[in-house]
Amino acid sequence: MMHTLLIVDDEPNVIASLKRALFREKLNILTASGGSEGLDLLVRFPVHVVISDEKMPGMSGSEFLSEVKQRYPDIVRLMLTGQASIEAAMRAINEGEIYRFFTKPWDDLQLVLAIRSAFEKHDLHAENRLLLQTVRRQAVELKLLEKQFPGIGEVKRDKSGMIVLDNLSDDELQEIVRKCEEEITGSGSD
Repeated sequence: MMHTLLIVDDEPNVIASLKRALFREKLNILTASGGSEGLDLLVRFPVHVVISDEKMPGMSGSEFLSEVKQRYPDIVRLMLTGQASIEAAMRAINEGEIYRFFTKPWDDLQLVLAIRSAFEKHDLHAENRLLLQTVRRQAVELKLLEKQFPGIGEVKRDKSGMIVLDNLSDDELQEIVRKCEEEITGSGSD
């Protein structure tokens, strides 16, 4: 999967510098000159990481990143600013829940490493969401099996540690195994 980065800054030379710093990275890079344009791009393109300037006309970076957080909580957000004020940093962190904060001028290597890390963070969260969906689906399936075969979730063991299924006949057990095999191989009738 190709990652997409959105750079939002009202200074074309800053956008050009960021693109130069990232030229070796395999990324789709979108650019916007302000928060409103950035939000328009987010509607049209799947973006994984956003880096925004703080001081821009119309909408500040903090306001933009806060809006991104509300509309697209899965996007990882970074702040870049020439204004290294504590107030701007606190606002960005509290309202936009930014991942990293950089001041201009920035160190290219540190910025590139932070952006890579942001993409890794995005991917890990996406993978966790998929795993959680799988666990929830399996829990529902287990409940359905419990209804169809009461007591199936209860595990009894004999003295040697082997599982004992005394409340299921051999035919019922074979039917369960057959259904599981169909589910695994995808050869079921559904």
